[in-house]
Amino acid sequence: MEEKKIDVKVCLGTTCFVMGASNLQELIDSVPKRYGDKVEVTGVPCLGLCSIDWKFSKAPYVKVDDDVIKEATIDKVFAAIDKKLGNS
Repeated sequence: MEEKKIDVKVCLGTTCFVMGASNLQELIDSVPKRYGDKVEVTGVPCLGLCSIDWKFSKAPYVKVDDDVIKEATIDKVFAAIDKKLGNS
């Protein structure tokens, strides 16, 4: 049975992009190098998360499967992937 890939979605909406998602685009290259084909990374136009309460937005957002990472950084995303893979 094929193992399910971890799905990472990087929000590239305007708020997230301005708040640092532009730096997170590097995940698209660095994740496959680090995790091979166990993880799939995509940039998405908007996850709609900051619109829930934009005044207290914790952008940029990244989803690792169904887990939302607020104020996402590359290190936070790697930590979440490692946890899901049991590497932590």
